[in-house]
Amino acid sequence: MRRSFTPPSFTTLMLILGLLFLYLPMVVLVVYSFNSSRLVTVWAGFSGRWYLELLRDRQILAAVWTSLRIAFFSATMAVCLGTLAAFVMTRFGRFRGKTALSSMITAPLVMPEVITGLSLLLLFVQMAQIVGWPADRGMATIWIAHTTFCSAYVAVVVSSRLREVDRSIEEAAMDLGAPPVKTFFQITLPVIAPALAAGWLLAFTLSLDDLVIASFVSGPGATTLPMVVFSSVRMGVSPKINALATLIILAVSLATFLAWYFMRRSEARRLAALRQQETP
Repeated sequence: MRRSFTPPSFTTLMLILGLLFLYLPMVVLVVYSFNSSRLVTVWAGFSGRWYLELLRDRQILAAVWTSLRIAFFSATMAVCLGTLAAFVMTRFGRFRGKTALSSMITAPLVMPEVITGLSLLLLFVQMAQIVGWPADRGMATIWIAHTTFCSAYVAVVVSSRLREVDRSIEEAAMDLGAPPVKTFFQITLPVIAPALAAGWLLAFTLSLDDLVIASFVSGPGATTLPMVVFSSVRMGVSPKINALATLIILAVSLATFLAWYFMRRSEARRLAALRQQETP
């Protein structure tokens, strides 16, 4: 008997169309990164020449290294500051100015990047005139600027996790004699570790992707990858950009898979330990 064809439901159809809308342009970009033609829209045969050209481009490689360093240090500092801000918003009781402080912490989430970049530029210019620092805008100013707006995203992610933590476990540990610092590192920190990892990855991605704010606070000695790509695109899209985008997609996919894999293993070990404790 022939099976009758069952059309997909509306939800499944919308899901398929959404995935195609998001990922089909990336697939086309990856395919055209192996195009031998200098024109990015004309297929002239399979070739990997643009990957070799990309590896010979010192300007792009220097911009990649600069962006990676800035993103790493910005994400790390944003996790530290954002976690402290999240504890203030969730664990501290009512105090004068708490609402204003919480609003100021989350303000970069809704603040246009042009305003943020311009305000930071004016701040650095005034500081250079008053205290003599920074003498030149470069990696340090970009790092401070990226840390400023990335901390808000980390604070939101970590605070949402802290609100779900069962505080009775922490109180029980302190009742048994554990000092607050030991309680934090042995109980609270492992519980919120997934949120810290998610916040770090989010901050790293935002810093690596930022163009507007970096354009305001950067100087001649520090050029990030988005700035190089944007300047090259204005003069005409080069196939090297397709090769660069393909490598970035590959790196992000690999990092996401590794993070998911290790978090899954950690969660499996935690559940196994709980089952062993429950078994008489």
